[in-house]
Amino acid sequence: MSQLGITTPTAADQIAYLDTAAATAVGRDYKERVVDALDLRPGHAVVDIGCGPGTDLGRLADAVRAGGLVVGVDRDARMLAEAARRLADRPEIDLRAGDAHALPLDDTSMDRARIDRVLMHVADPATVLTEVRRVLRPDGVLAMAEPDWDTLAVADEDVRTSRRIARFVAGRVRNPTIGRELVRLSTRAGLRVRSVEAIAVVFRDFDTADRILGLERNSARAVAAGELTEADTQPWLRRLAAGPLVAGFTLYLVTAEA
Repeated sequence: MSQLGITTPTAADQIAYLDTAAATAVGRDYKERVVDALDLRPGHAVVDIGCGPGTDLGRLADAVRAGGLVVGVDRDARMLAEAARRLADRPEIDLRAGDAHALPLDDTSMDRARIDRVLMHVADPATVLTEVRRVLRPDGVLAMAEPDWDTLAVADEDVRTSRRIARFVAGRVRNPTIGRELVRLSTRAGLRVRSVEAIAVVFRDFDTADRILGLERNSARAVAAGELTEADTQPWLRRLAAGPLVAGFTLYLVTAEA
């Protein structure tokens, strides 16, 4: 369920995309920060909401150890099947099919909760955060990482095309500005915001930027939608591929407690 960038068509593609994003330098860095913010202890019960193919469940299980519990929740059966395959030897990990808007968890049953690039896709982020508040124990901690796609920028001499591509990409995300909205939504859900950090996600090589931001893919989509023409996008892509490239967006890390 969770994505760093824009979703791809098939489950296999989505899983490969998630693995690629997690393996980037920025992916490794911010994921470590999120886990650190959770302050996990042996024996804790933690839920990963939108766990996808289980990318981060093993790391959480290592922190809570054998006496703890890690619950991975996702609505996509294919993602859960892949997570089950990858984590078959981890009995402390409990995979559950469920919607983030109605978590399959009892009230005040979790010490910690994690949301990683999921709220940008859900129908109602406010309801999800209310659900998190419900399942967290008193003083329980929630750590979130969400992008702000309205901050996407790609450096090129053709500023007009760069801006139009950025707007097109943001327009394909259900909640493109969710990163900047986390504090307001968390407060309304009854959570106490503990920390806010804005991370500049910067790409300097075309291949990585293309895999994560979908530069070629989204350029083609923009042309198909009539937003741009091949005459706009093809020279733009050639210049980006030739380099030097600078592209990026802002990722917000927010920690809150019940």
